[in-house]
Amino acid sequence: MKTTFAPFAFLFSALLVSQAAPVSIQLPLETSVYKAAPGADLANAQCLTCHSAEYVSTQPPMPRAFWKGSVEKMIAKYGAPVPAEQIDPLTDYLAKTYGTGLTNAPIISAPAATGIPTNPTAKQLLARSGCFNCHGVEQKIIGPSFKSVAEKYRKNAEGLIKVSHQITHGGSGLWGSIPMPPFQQLTQEEVKILGSWILEQK
Repeated sequence: MKTTFAPFAFLFSALLVSQAAPVSIQLPLETSVYKAAPGADLANAQCLTCHSAEYVSTQPPMPRAFWKGSVEKMIAKYGAPVPAEQIDPLTDYLAKTYGTGLTNAPIISAPAATGIPTNPTAKQLLARSGCFNCHGVEQKIIGPSFKSVAEKYRKNAEGLIKVSHQITHGGSGLWGSIPMPPFQQLTQEEVKILGSWILEQK
């Protein structure tokens, strides 16, 4: 005697699977930043765009040549938009802070090499912090355009506070699932300059 139970069980199981709710995975927010030292602003601006600071901190201590090769690989293979004048200061920072040192390489002062002004304008801060890697003024790249952020918060009485908090602490969920890294290396005055400029975009 043949049984028809198995086919019916299979159809019932398939029906349950087809009606199951989609699986949602929420990744934790990125909160780590690079160790404070001359050049940390470059690493936070250029490296956190694509990966966690743990990607560097978990590497074994290596000489400067290793870090120079890593930076150049990120540019050549993965399209990291690191300006040419920032390659050596960024390499020096990584080698000295996470590696075995500069190993007879000339020490390049990060502020002098990158032209960091003592009273930067908003556009200088945007370029220095790598903001244009993820945000366009009018167009979304990875994160929203600055004009979209301004439209959302300009009429909000706490708009500057909210935008400043996002700059300093990062986050995700407001504009999509891709998290924005925190920029805790910026001073309160620099954050205010950036936040005010963003809210002015029309």
